[in-house]
Formats: sequence, structure tokens, C-alpha cells
Amino acid sequence: MNAVISTRGLVKRFGRTTALDGLDLEVAAGEVHGFLGPNGAGKSTTIRILLGLARASGGEATLFGRDPWTDAADLHTRVAYVPGDVAIWPNFTGGEAIDLLTRLRGGMADKAAYRERKQRLLEAFQLDPRKKGRAYSKGNRQKVALVAAFATPAELYVLDEPTSGLDPLMEQVFNHEIDRVARDGATVLLSSHILSEVEALCDRVTIIRAGKTVESGTLAQLRHLTRTEIAFVHDPAKEALVTALPDIHDLVIDEGRVRFTVDSDRVSDFLPDLGRLSVQGLTVAPPSLEDLFLRHYGDEVAPVQEEARA
Repeated sequence: MNAVISTRGLVKRFGRTTALDGLDLEVAAGEVHGFLGPNGAGKSTTIRILLGLARASGGEATLFGRDPWTDAADLHTRVAYVPGDVAIWPNFTGGEAIDLLTRLRGGMADKAAYRERKQRLLEAFQLDPRKKGRAYSKGNRQKVALVAAFATPAELYVLDEPTSGLDPLMEQVFNHEIDRVARDGATVLLSSHILSEVEALCDRVTIIRAGKTVESGTLAQLRHLTRTEIAFVHDPAKEALVTALPDIHDLVIDEGRVRFTVDSDRVSDFLPDLGRLSVQGLTVAPPSLEDLFLRHYGDEVAPVQEEARA
């Protein structure tokens, strides 16, 4: 795989705290790669190392095959970055901030093309570039960073919770821009808590926990870790046959409808059984990325839910 981003056994310590504990991450050229994990898992620390903003304590990290710590200045001309909490200069207008960020990346070579892209993005994101930075809401500060990122083509987009503070309409605009740059051959590393966003946009996903990679692959490859829900209209005369089905989980029979889950890689094994039951109103719901995510972090979610009920 032609890797744009590669980390091997990446370690980062802050005093006695280990933020990254042997993280492996591989992002191929031209792919949109989802980067998932709960708060404190090490996502932002990994991104800071990849951008040359922090130095690794151990292991290896490369961007385009180069060291992001020693070659940061050159690499940044090829990278567009959007953090999850954007701060802009309070006395600059949004338009001035966008222009300055573009100049820092060396993106003013074709000024006419840049102005055209910038204007299109300002209209798409509904951003008034005349307002001062101090007057912008969180969502509008995110828009400034997004317009600056997309106004000049980049080889790699590193996006750390980029839609934080945006409304659903603007999230759709963001999705459109990701599709556009992906079609143009750019690589995207997308860290997000919006699982539907990752599911809609990403070719591959890496899930990290406590500074380590726990799973990595395409969504299809990772869905074997979750279960698919099967539901259909219940025939009371055949209830014994339903309860005798092998390897089903979470069986519920309620008001004439049966629901249960099966391991996703065994769904096809159940089709003959369902045919013999002459089921009606059959629905088969494949597992979502959220199901997959909770499979890994369910032991963290449960205590929070118990505490909330207490």
C-alpha cells in the first residue's frame, strides 16, 4: 500500500502519562480514512505528531515518507489542517484570516483560481467574510478554517472533529467538499465523533483505545465484529421453531413481531430457516459503525449509564 501516513509503535508520554502506547496507523494515498476513539484515546495527540507540533517519545511516524518533526515546514505546504476548536485573530475579518492561512501554505500562486474557489466556498458555507474574528460564533470559526482548507488544493487533509459546531445543513456541505477532494485524488484523515459522518465518507476506519489501535480495515471488514438484527411478523403457532433457532441473541417476541440478532457473518445461514418459517414483513438491518464502536467501548459506556440511573 502506498502510504501517505504511517505510524509504527508510536509512543507519546507527558510526564508519567502515556498518551500513545504503540499506535499503528496506515493511510493509503487517495483514501478517506476515519480515525475513531473516545475522548482521551490519543487521536489529537497522534495528529499533533503527524503535523510536527509534538515530538514522539518512541516509535516511528512518517508523512509522505518523511519525518513530520524535522520536515514540518515543507510538509505543511502539502497539508490542509482543520482542528475541532478553531481560534482566529480577533481583529482580522474572516476573509483576511482565510487569505493569511492560504499564504502560509503557499496557495496564492494562481490568484484568480483561488478567488473563484474562495467565493464558491463562502457561498456554500454561508459565511460572511467581512465580520471580525471576535464576532464569530464557534460554528462560523469552523467555517473560516474549512474555507481556508478547501480553497487551495492539498494532497492531504487532516481534519480533527472538523464539523464541530456546524448545523446539519453545513455538515452536508462539508460532506460534498470531502467527496470533491477525494475525487480529485487527495487523501483525507478524518477524526470524528459523528459516526454517521464517518460511515458515509470513509473508505477505511481505524479505531483506537488508550493510545493503541484496536481495529483497522474497511467498514465491511469490521462489521463482522457486530451483529445484524433480523425482525419479522410472528406466527404464534411457530413460536417453538423460532426459539429453537441456533446461535441467536437478544430474542424479543412482542405484539406479533419477532426480533433477534445474529453474528453478521452468519446471516446467510439463517435464510433457509426463515424460509421454512414462512415469515412475513422481514427486515434485516446491517450493523452500523455506531454498533461497532460500542462493541469496543461498551464497558466504558455501561458505568456511565448506571451512574445516570442512580
